[in-house]
Amino acid sequence: MEYLLQVKIGALVGLLLLTLLFGFIPAKVRWFRDTNGTEVHRTVLSLISCFAGGVFLAACLLDIIPDYLSDISAEMDAQKLETSFPLPEFIMAAGFFTVLILEKMVLSFRQSRGAHHGERAPLLSENGHSHSGAMTAPDLESSGHHVHVDFQAHSPFRSFMLFLSLSLHSVFEGLAIGLQSTDSKVMEICIAILVHKSIIVFSLSVKLVQSAVQPFWIAAYIGVFALMSPLGIGIGISVMEAQLAAGALIQAVLEGLAAGTFIYITFMEILPHELNSAGNQVLKVFFILLGFTVMAALTFLG
Repeated sequence: MEYLLQVKIGALVGLLLLTLLFGFIPAKVRWFRDTNGTEVHRTVLSLISCFAGGVFLAACLLDIIPDYLSDISAEMDAQKLETSFPLPEFIMAAGFFTVLILEKMVLSFRQSRGAHHGERAPLLSENGHSHSGAMTAPDLESSGHHVHVDFQAHSPFRSFMLFLSLSLHSVFEGLAIGLQSTDSKVMEICIAILVHKSIIVFSLSVKLVQSAVQPFWIAAYIGVFALMSPLGIGIGISVMEAQLAAGALIQAVLEGLAAGTFIYITFMEILPHELNSAGNQVLKVFFILLGFTVMAALTFLG
């Protein structure tokens, strides 16, 4: 086996193991799952959630969107597609509206089946800590004692879409490693992705734990997410070995849809959830900025 292939397989295994490690820390440590702790405990969890929000904001603005715009522009130039219509931005908008339409369809379907309290209770309670169906959204947002467990009934759906968009992006990250032709470039990209993905999967796990997602599904999400970059590496290796066309245009379009999905989740779910709840507003903004700064620094160094 040639050395370059060995390096790529090593990167594949390393990404898989490290992603699983950082993903299962919030999922398995009771401290992150406890919703009946002290006020200080709830505040710390809220600030961790804000930090995760800053991480996702940076991933959206500094990583996913620039990567997509670069790839789609390069592919349009290669295919000699010239148009005055902002096609790359339109594809992102399509991803945004796809999630919006799907979410509203899911909610409408739920309501049409009869939205009595018994059907919605599992989505509004966690570990026996129940929120009454009579409590309205403004009440949840204004309650200083519910800074991290006041998720709406559709939060599990949004958590799934967050997982889906991040997973799709991870496949493309792995593909970038698998398609490299030099071992030094493989190592350079792999180290950057290892650091980046460790923070991303930790933040994803925090969001899943704080949503009404069952432990089994959290484990499934983290397991599948951990496999996405190795899957991309495997696809890249196969393409290199078989010397096949990579289907770059299809990849770029999928990246755009994933970017639009991520925009929706970041600006419609993650940030509003924390910023609309009462208490520690300045501190929350600081931790969002801190998460953003950490990812920005990694992007600058990488």
